[in-house]
Amino acid sequence: MADEEGRTSSDGASSDGANSDEANSDGANGILPLDTAGIVLRRAREEAGLTIEQVSAETRISQRHLRQIEEGNFGGMPGRTYAIGFSRSYAKAVGLDDKNIAAMVRAELAEIGHNDSGNTAGFEPGDPARIPTRGLAWLSALAAILLIVGGFAYFRDYFIPGSGPGALVAEAPVAAPETQPVDGSGTPTAKTGGAVVFTSLEDGIWVKFYDAEGNRLMERQMALNESFTIPADADGPLIWTARPDALAITVGGKPVPKLAEELQTLRDVPVSAEALLARSGPSQQSPTPSTAGADT
Repeated sequence: MADEEGRTSSDGASSDGANSDEANSDGANGILPLDTAGIVLRRAREEAGLTIEQVSAETRISQRHLRQIEEGNFGGMPGRTYAIGFSRSYAKAVGLDDKNIAAMVRAELAEIGHNDSGNTAGFEPGDPARIPTRGLAWLSALAAILLIVGGFAYFRDYFIPGSGPGALVAEAPVAAPETQPVDGSGTPTAKTGGAVVFTSLEDGIWVKFYDAEGNRLMERQMALNESFTIPADADGPLIWTARPDALAITVGGKPVPKLAEELQTLRDVPVSAEALLARSGPSQQSPTPSTAGADT
């Protein structure tokens, strides 16, 4: 009987020691067994000396959603995709592994049974993915008008050939092949024209394009492999983004270097064909990170 009690006591001590080792291991990693993704993010933000306002300005995520993430209140988020995407952006901003945070968020969402059928009308003006309803309605109306006008012009020429206006000027002769300009040393220089195309290399990359007068060309979160072509008539196009490292660029179908190879906020950076080709030359200069606030 004494031997059995001794073995039982020894087994209990071994089990307690193993549990203690596991707890110590978790504590050494900085994540306690009951820590949620929100607690880990808040702790990292506080250790970095950042405020909610500063993280919001860096990630372009509203302060309300950042607080919901820290509180684990994913029921107030627009959907599962936004909860995971916003949490990953938060993690990158405070120097954490965004993949680990995303896995923790997925696990928490699975426990509460959260899905994308929740509230989708809770967008705020500061949300990077918000598309104004009025603007969308005007855009749809314009597209419908252009479709009607284009269809009328096409079918008029199809059923009544020659009914359109005649040519105002004679056809221009075929131009000779364009020769590539050379510099003083006889080395061909790069052309300064061609379509400028930005392609997102990750999902949920927020970016804003606008011209020199501040007129918005495009602003949204780009999906993986989504592309945007700078309008050819844009006057001094500029870019604003916190993920220049996740945007591939081509000019005239040929790739040029990214604006940056690491996560940083860039604002008022020229993205015309001439500016991008000048950057890819021998005198390439890195764009200066923006220190402006989050007001749009």
